[in-house]
Amino acid sequence: MNTGQSLSMRYDPRELSDEELVQRAHVELFHVTRAYEELMRRYQRTLFNVCARYLGNERDADDVCQEVMLKVLYGLKNFEGKSKFKTWLYSITYNECITQYRKERRKRRLLDALSLDPLEEASEEKTPKAEERGGLDRWLVHVNPIDREILVLRFVAELEFQEIADIMHMGLSATKMRYKRALDRLREKFAGVDET
Repeated sequence: MNTGQSLSMRYDPRELSDEELVQRAHVELFHVTRAYEELMRRYQRTLFNVCARYLGNERDADDVCQEVMLKVLYGLKNFEGKSKFKTWLYSITYNECITQYRKERRKRRLLDALSLDPLEEASEEKTPKAEERGGLDRWLVHVNPIDREILVLRFVAELEFQEIADIMHMGLSATKMRYKRALDRLREKFAGVDET
């Protein structure tokens, strides 16, 4: 009897831990996707929120989420479990967000270069769409992309500093320092805003 048959095919995926689902996915994929689907169901909302806050719009966030889900589907069989599944998932998400952010930045630079009306371009920069929504998004537009990702992974994905450091390929102390500095900058920037 092979490993696929030794694991019972009758199980409730909602009752299994992430690690158990990963083990099942190793055996089941690509013929059965129940374990994979449960993993994606568990993280889908947070994954989307991380992408939306990092990228600043829901359309790009949706595209990146779809790409991440495909990468997880095709990469799950090779996932060795050296880190938690959640850390591995957000590492893929981080890399895909960076790729999308760079694409959008290049596209914006091209459109700016081709723009015939510099006044229209300037007025768009004054009111970022993410800032209009308020909440965390209002704050995130004021930090650089690396600090934004640290804040998003900490507040939205609720990851530990070591997990964030692993995802971003940074040292633990550097991650904590960037996190603290980003919060300090935001506190300074918005010091009197809530009082008005």
